[in-house]
Amino acid sequence: MTGTRRGLLAASAALSGTGLWSSTAWAQAAPVLRLGILGDLSGPYRDLSGLGTMACVRQAIADFAAAGAPLQVEVLHADHQHKADVGAAIARQWYDREGIDAILEVNNSSIALAVADLAREKDKVFLATGPATADLHGARCGPNHVHWTYDTWMLAHGAGTATVRAGGDSWFFLTADYAFGHALQRDTARAVEVAGGKVLGQARYPFPQTTDYSSFLLQAQASRAKVLGLANAGTDTVNSVKQAHEFGLTRRMKLVGLLCLLGDVRAMGAEAAQGLLLTEPFYWDLNDRTRAFTQRVLPKMPPNIYPSTNHAGAYSAVLHYLKAAAAMGPAQAKASGRAAIEQMKALPTDDDCFGPGRVREDGRKIHPVYLFEVKPPSEVKSDWDLYRLTGTIDAEQAMRPMSEGGCPLVRT
Repeated sequence: MTGTRRGLLAASAALSGTGLWSSTAWAQAAPVLRLGILGDLSGPYRDLSGLGTMACVRQAIADFAAAGAPLQVEVLHADHQHKADVGAAIARQWYDREGIDAILEVNNSSIALAVADLAREKDKVFLATGPATADLHGARCGPNHVHWTYDTWMLAHGAGTATVRAGGDSWFFLTADYAFGHALQRDTARAVEVAGGKVLGQARYPFPQTTDYSSFLLQAQASRAKVLGLANAGTDTVNSVKQAHEFGLTRRMKLVGLLCLLGDVRAMGAEAAQGLLLTEPFYWDLNDRTRAFTQRVLPKMPPNIYPSTNHAGAYSAVLHYLKAAAAMGPAQAKASGRAAIEQMKALPTDDDCFGPGRVREDGRKIHPVYLFEVKPPSEVKSDWDLYRLTGTIDAEQAMRPMSEGGCPLVRT
C-alpha cells in the first residue's frame, strides 16, 4: 500500500474480513466481542498468516458455538507490512476508534512489543500468537497480553540442544536483522554453548528486502561450521534453504530451521529440505486430535494451504479467550482486558491443536514441543506428508523457567 497514514489505515480496514456468530436471541442483545487479526497479508509470512489465520479464527468461533455458549464475535483483518509505525498505528486505531477488544497474531516481534505496550495502556487484550521474542513473557511481560504458540527460547532449547547432542557442535548463524532474528540467534547461541557447542560466526542480512543470500552463505561455508542455524522465517527461510541446496552447502553443513513451519518446508520441496531439523508444537498429522482439527478447517483454508503452527496458535488462543469471556461475561471481558487475561490464566487450556495446557503467571502458554526431521523424497506419501517425529519435549520442560525470564509479574 502507498499513500498517507490516514489513507493507509483506511486501506487496511478495507482489507478486513468480518465474521459474525450468534447462537441465541439472547446473544443478539449481548455485547459483541471484536477481534482484530494484525498479520502479514502480502509479505514473507503471508502463507503462515493471512487468510489461513482468518480461517482458523473462524473455526475457533464455530467450535465454541458448537458448545452452546451465547456470544457474539466479529473479526477484522489488516496488514502490518512489517513496519513498526504502520502496525502500531493500526493497533491504536483499532483499540481507540474501532472498538477492538483483542488483537491477535502480530507475526513481527518489533510490532508485537509495541502492541503489548498499547494493550496495557488501553486496558485491552493482546493474544501474541505470531511473534517469537521471548521478551514478551520475560522483561516485557505485562498483565494485558499472553504469549502463545512458540518463542525464541523454546525454539532454541529444542533444536539447538538436540543438534549439539547429535554431534552438531559448531554453528554459524544466518540472521534476519531485526528484533526477532536477534533474539532467536541470541537464545540459540546460549543453548548451543550450554550444551557444549560453540558459535563460529554470524551473517545478518537486511529484513525484509533480502532475496539473494549467496554472499551470506559463502561466509557460512568459509566458517567451516558443522551447522547453519537459520534465524529467520517464512519466505526468507525457504529461499535460504533452496540457495544453500543449490550451492551444495547442505552436503557439508547440517541446516537447522529455528522457526521453520510446514508451509515453508513444502515450498522448499522435499529434495532441498530433506534432513532439515526443526521444532514445532503442532503438526497436522501428529495425532487423532490434530487430524480431526485439520479436517474441520481445511474447507475454510486458502487453496493448497494446510494449517501451520501459526494458524493453530491463533485457533487455540481465540478458543481459550472465548471460554474466558463466557466464564466472566462478555461485558466484563470488554470492560477490562486485564481481567480477561487473569481469567485466561485461571482456566486450564485444552484444544485439538495443542492438547491440555495452561497459561503461566508470566503469560506464557504451556504445551509440549516436538522435534522433527524432514523426510527424504522417497518417504513422502503426499504433498503435506513431510515430517518424521524424532523427539518430544514435555510442556513444563519446553518453555523457559519463569525464574530465568525476569518477568515483573512473577512473584518471588
